[in-house]
Amino acid sequence: MMTQSDLDLKETALKEDLKFYFMNPCEKYRARRQIPWKLALQVLKILMVTTQLVFFGLSNQLVVSFKEENIVAFKHLFLKGYSGVDEDDYSCSIYTQQDAYDSIFYVINQYRHLKNISLGMLGYEGSGLKICKQQYKRGTMLPSNDTLNIDVSTETECVFLKPEELADKKAELKLNSSFFNLEFYRLIQVEISFKLKGIALQTIHARELPDCYAFQNTITFNNRAHSGKIKIYFDSDTDIQECKDWHIFSPVLQKNTQYILVFDGFVILCCFTSLILCTRSIVLALRLQRRFVNFFLEKYKRRVCHADQLEFINGWYVLVIISDVMTIIGSILKMEIKAKNLASYDVCSILLGTSTLFVWVGVIRYLGYFQTYNVLILTMQASLPKVIRFCCCAGMIYLGYTFCGWIVLGPYHEKFEDLNTVAECLFSLVNGDDMFATFAQIQQKSTLVWRFSRLYLYSFISLFIYMILSLFIALITDSYDTIKKYQQSGFPVTDLHEFLKDHDSAGYRKDQTSVPFICCCRRQQSDDDLILIN
Repeated sequence: MMTQSDLDLKETALKEDLKFYFMNPCEKYRARRQIPWKLALQVLKILMVTTQLVFFGLSNQLVVSFKEENIVAFKHLFLKGYSGVDEDDYSCSIYTQQDAYDSIFYVINQYRHLKNISLGMLGYEGSGLKICKQQYKRGTMLPSNDTLNIDVSTETECVFLKPEELADKKAELKLNSSFFNLEFYRLIQVEISFKLKGIALQTIHARELPDCYAFQNTITFNNRAHSGKIKIYFDSDTDIQECKDWHIFSPVLQKNTQYILVFDGFVILCCFTSLILCTRSIVLALRLQRRFVNFFLEKYKRRVCHADQLEFINGWYVLVIISDVMTIIGSILKMEIKAKNLASYDVCSILLGTSTLFVWVGVIRYLGYFQTYNVLILTMQASLPKVIRFCCCAGMIYLGYTFCGWIVLGPYHEKFEDLNTVAECLFSLVNGDDMFATFAQIQQKSTLVWRFSRLYLYSFISLFIYMILSLFIALITDSYDTIKKYQQSGFPVTDLHEFLKDHDSAGYRKDQTSVPFICCCRRQQSDDDLILIN
């Protein structure tokens, strides 16, 4: 059985450990001369991760520009009469049967003479040209007599033209075969696909090893509407591949690659150290939480509320751990990409970009050690639950307007043609963008729909801008006012605050006369404020 003196000693030790846990790094240094390794490491990590991201971003720009320029070049090479500007969501369109035949054979001829006409260094890959036509099985159409007899089941025929065959007379026989006699009343679409390979040499000027690319191009002649207009779509899927055999004589380029790989290795080491330190802090915090909960139950015979238990779970450490894991994985992928063993640019970009976002968001924690900046953090923490609940309710109204606009205004307005576009259009209206254009572009073919559109838009704008958006701002303003009031009159006292309030740690702290300036960001704050920001 534990005596009263043992219980008092246990309580004193627990209070001192709790006080120390909720101190900021500067106060921990003044109390126990504990060097803030995690703080210094996080500052170093911010610089290194940001530098790494900038280097990768500059490299990624070369990849993006090479892809985009090749796609533009392909459209000019293979699309007959391409003006350089896409028509809506498709590249161009044709209106006569002769234009359809000319456009199809134009692709074949351009592919045949590609190496002689292309400015880029391109090579063939795969089985050559694959031409497929999809059409209804059989049927007759007599619009003059309003007569239609058609089997809606479809059939697909394909023909293959290899690069070496295109220079042979056998290819001419294929081109003159009945396959290319199109019955346009049955034709649904013609699809021409082919694969090309290229090498990006521009990366050499940026002191990087070149990449090898594979372009899977597909040209689709879409006649599904049978409206007298065939839309031509050009789609190109780009795949970055490892170059199988390359020899580049450039000592500077090889050294630059080695330096970047070494730097990436230091980033991984830094993040791994940060990961260990933050994981250790969370484990120690959970142990301290268990001590406090058990002691409170033993002395006061009741459980600690969940809000006080959550005070021990430092969300910033969780954010840092997630960031470190993403940075380590992204850095390993970046090293493999730099060594040309992998080509997963998109995955690496997501990992490094998100981790850098989390790293910079984590800086807010250290700004929170100062009274002026702490208001932002406390306001965000206080208003977040209310904002989430409010957005759930407002989201129901938003979805209702989205579905209504799509089904009613979709046939008469291009911004309401599909659900995704409607949602984006309404979000722009909430922010005051494109209002006049949205009103003006509605077609007046139907007087009833035009009048409904006015009622729909006016009610949506009035409801969301003047009421819902104002209430949204009011929620955040109310939380801000509450935090300001708490800072002046004191924060609400919980069991944890009450437990620590009377504890005197004057004898526990050491002499503060010889504290370095860099670690001495002195700030007068209450213990309540100290707990809330940690």
